[in-house]
Amino acid sequence: MASDAPTTRTTCKHPGCTEPAAPAAGPGRPPEYCEGRGHTRVSAWRERRRLAALAGASAGPADSDNPVTMARVTGAELLRLLRAEADRVADIAARLREAVDTATDPTAAEAEVEAVRAAAEQRATTAEARAAAAEQRTAEADQWRAEADAAAEEMTAQLTAAQAQADQADAARAAAEADRDATIEAARQDTDARITAAEAERDASVASARAEAARRIGAAEAERDQARRLAEEAEETARLAQQEAARAQAAADAARAEGARVRADADKVLVGFRADAVRDRAELRADLRARAERAEREADGYREELAQLRTQADHDIDAVASSRPPRRPRQASQP
Repeated sequence: MASDAPTTRTTCKHPGCTEPAAPAAGPGRPPEYCEGRGHTRVSAWRERRRLAALAGASAGPADSDNPVTMARVTGAELLRLLRAEADRVADIAARLREAVDTATDPTAAEAEVEAVRAAAEQRATTAEARAAAAEQRTAEADQWRAEADAAAEEMTAQLTAAQAQADQADAARAAAEADRDATIEAARQDTDARITAAEAERDASVASARAEAARRIGAAEAERDQARRLAEEAEETARLAQQEAARAQAAADAARAEGARVRADADKVLVGFRADAVRDRAELRADLRARAERAEREADGYREELAQLRTQADHDIDAVASSRPPRRPRQASQP
């Protein structure tokens, strides 16, 4: 009678794995590693080697539970490594033989010497070309520097001449302004003197006319013909007064013409200096125009004053004429 053996499952032998081993699929040796996690003898051996390397110990085939299998695996790995190392050594030996052959080949040495010589000649040619280019650039720079110095000297001379011309223009402008101011002042003084003389003469004429008219009016009361003569003389005096007023007007017109002439002369002076003093042209013309306008306004004022004087003289003459007694009717001569 056969007894039923207990079916037990071992734990996975992969280092660090606590899962049970895979179940047996048939007769024979039961599995020693779990399923689905890639745990095999090779992976377990590699993990043990890794852990041993971390622990500072060298794991050998006897350290595992399957020393023969592990020794085979180790031997296969070592053989692979030896073949790889042999291939590497053979490659190194081949390269060494090639290097020795090249180092001991006179033709290669001559070719290397020729290449070095050619490279040296090329470098020398390049250096000479660079030196020639540098010398050419230096010569061009010297030429540019000389041209720049000449241009700077010419510009300095032009600036000096322009400054001298500007100074001359300023001096001429100052002289023109002084001459213009002196001319305008002289014209104004002359006009004032003429107006003063005309006013004095007018006042004297009016006073004389009034006195003469009063005297003649007093005498006219005694004699009719004498009164008529006095009236004619008064009218003549009024005419003379009008002539004096006309002369005063002519003097004012002459003053105005003098102001116009001064303005024309100033304009001519400004035109002469326009090419050398363009920047001062607007200011000078504005100044001259303002002064001319002031002179015209003054002349207009003088004309208005003369017109008022003329009106006043006419009024005085009319007053004198109106103050005369009326003519007496001529009496018929008795038989």
